[in-house]
Amino acid sequence: MTDVQEIVAEKAAELVRSGGERGLQVAAYLDGRPVVDVAAGVADPATGRPVEPGTLFSNWSIGKGATATLVHRLVDDGTLTDDTRVAEVWPEFAAHGKDAVTVRQALDHSAGVPSLPAGVTVDDVCDWSRMVAALEQAEPWWEPGTAVGYHAYTFGFLNGEIARRASGRELADLLGDLTTAIGFPGEIRFGTADTAALAVLEDAPMPGTGDFTLSEDMLRAVPLALLPTAALGADPRILAADIPAWATVSARALARMYAGWLDGTVVSRDRAPAAYTESSSGTDRVYGNPSRWGLGFGLGLPWDQEGAPRVFGMAGAGGSWAGADPDRGVAVAVTRNVMSRDFETVRVLVTAVLDAVR
Repeated sequence: MTDVQEIVAEKAAELVRSGGERGLQVAAYLDGRPVVDVAAGVADPATGRPVEPGTLFSNWSIGKGATATLVHRLVDDGTLTDDTRVAEVWPEFAAHGKDAVTVRQALDHSAGVPSLPAGVTVDDVCDWSRMVAALEQAEPWWEPGTAVGYHAYTFGFLNGEIARRASGRELADLLGDLTTAIGFPGEIRFGTADTAALAVLEDAPMPGTGDFTLSEDMLRAVPLALLPTAALGADPRILAADIPAWATVSARALARMYAGWLDGTVVSRDRAPAAYTESSSGTDRVYGNPSRWGLGFGLGLPWDQEGAPRVFGMAGAGGSWAGADPDRGVAVAVTRNVMSRDFETVRVLVTAVLDAVR
């Protein structure tokens, strides 16, 4: 194996020098051993504060992987099963024909409840009880289990409430157990009041949008006021709230979490195939793209679903990604503070890791 740390560090530095990136982290594990821990650029251009390995980045849906992991750990310990009906632990969820929805369907985006209520506000999504009530009153878009559609915000509240009800504990406590188990306590968080040390997000210049429009279904799932932007990611209400469809994270903590999926330290080795075995697939009913899901994780690399079919992980709006390749024994995470629409930075850095360890 070539010196993957040196290769990735140089590529990260090039991206920052080019002006395309402001600050980023890359971390990777091979067979449970750390092989990359790179921090490059600045976390806050106003002060020049550098990115450190423990700097936390608000990288949106990249945090869904942690939420899914909390549910899997409850399946692993026998508290839940994949086929437990959500209504068994959360009776109010059964309203409007949702009584047969299972934990499996909540995890693989086939539950049929991807939309937020009409007129939802930032304050609404920051209020756990309101979002739980909204899910209880939601009517499925399709018969659960018969189609797939990305549950952009609702994935977190749905699976988060399942975990709360089944365990009898708060999400912060379950997440605290997880981050302690991986050796990076506090480096994956949902709500956080400690915002001064976070990386400062900024929106990348957007190219011409051409004919790009948001469909009615997309806007039902993510209204304009809740589209991921640097301003929304800096909103103190958002940062302080438990919104487990996203998280503030360090790359090293997420990479270690995914490594724990492969080495049996986060979930059992018997549980791991649930993450990378296809559970749902088809044309996404919300976004219209081809999609493939294990239980809680997207399958394939963001730029190549077919070439790496057993890679599992989660991407974040703005172009971050974390996941693992069970065939190579590699776990990788990339965080960024420049929010763009593409995954070119992730492609460059993750490919460098995979090529070096191949």
